[in-house]
Amino acid sequence: MLTKVERDEIIALIRQEVTPAIGCTEPIAVALAVARVKELLTVIPEKLDIWLSANVLKNAMGVGIPGTGMSGLPIAIAMGALVGKSEYGLEVLRDSTPDIVEEGKKLVDRGIINIHLKEDIVEKLYIEVTASAGPDTARVIISREHTRFSLIEKNGIKLLELEDNETEETVTEQLQLSFDKVCDFAFYTPIDEIRFIKKTVELNKAAAEESLKGTYGHSVAQTLTNSTMGNSVYNHMLSVTAAACDARMAGAMIPVMSNSGSGNQGIAATLPVSVFAEETGKSEEELIRALILSHLITIYIKQSLGRLSGLCGAVVAATGSGCGVTYLMGGTREQIGFTVKNMIGNVTGMICDGAKPSCTLKVHNGVSTATLSALLAMDNKVVTAVEGIVDEDVDKTILNLTKIGREGMTETDKMVLDIMTNK
Repeated sequence: MLTKVERDEIIALIRQEVTPAIGCTEPIAVALAVARVKELLTVIPEKLDIWLSANVLKNAMGVGIPGTGMSGLPIAIAMGALVGKSEYGLEVLRDSTPDIVEEGKKLVDRGIINIHLKEDIVEKLYIEVTASAGPDTARVIISREHTRFSLIEKNGIKLLELEDNETEETVTEQLQLSFDKVCDFAFYTPIDEIRFIKKTVELNKAAAEESLKGTYGHSVAQTLTNSTMGNSVYNHMLSVTAAACDARMAGAMIPVMSNSGSGNQGIAATLPVSVFAEETGKSEEELIRALILSHLITIYIKQSLGRLSGLCGAVVAATGSGCGVTYLMGGTREQIGFTVKNMIGNVTGMICDGAKPSCTLKVHNGVSTATLSALLAMDNKVVTAVEGIVDEDVDKTILNLTKIGREGMTETDKMVLDIMTNK
């Protein structure tokens, strides 16, 4: 059993990693950095140079920017300079209006925005913005996490500088999880301590409902709703999850609850679990514990995978939701572990080729596979340790997955970006 101190540490970690966001987190994080340099200069910059790691650039090229009806980095940067407020974090553009969007288009047309690939860096999440206005200059770096300012500088004077192992709040190491620690926390933590996780359902369900009122992206949700697949719990899990992703990837001005810096991960970790719980008559406590299990498994996997990689994050979050659904089906700790192994034995290797409307297809694929993985686990069917990268130990199986995503897919990641930038 976990101590109160251990539980409090995990709760703090969940609150840190499960946060509201409007729009895809990579271009929004760029807009956040731009908003900060604008605040340092106190006026709209006359020139902006943005240096991005390959993974940030890849994820920001084709995704819709909230409230603009446009895609890509230039308009996100312009809006960050015009209306962004760094205090809003990943909701930095929430004050956008149609009139300001028109001003943003004019700012883009002025040619003051220059976007560059940052070469020869190890950090996969890296955003550097330099700006000038009159005699003043400002420079900001966000690295490692989407809202982590590691450098803030005005006129050559450093106002903040962090090392790679520091954050603004603490220099202590991030709490390390394990499969058993995640399960112990989800199963036994007093319910009032974790009731806050229901906010993820409120926000992400509202995004799905709003999405179904319009036409967003590839309209995956509408296709599923109007299909011949039937009025099943399974189809509802897929369509509701797809709806929220459709809207988010198309740039709807709709907040979602993210997980580990990704709105799609937050959606995929939440909605399949909540829909299954609601439609099978589960109690509030069962829902809360299943959501905690789903989100914490996702956080655990991302701890060793990293914020950005060549591996699609839908695989990670869907693994979490599969665990949550297994719990709601009455699964044991062992069967929840079976679900993890079934997922990793199936969809490992799905590439991330940037944030874009078709990400909904990948989220759908992940949730569909997670449901099958849970059903197999409940029948005590599991991918064994003699098959592929699955190990007898659940934690080692997860490490095998993250090693492939973090190290093995590095060259794949480079090739994907090369293809995307040379079409």
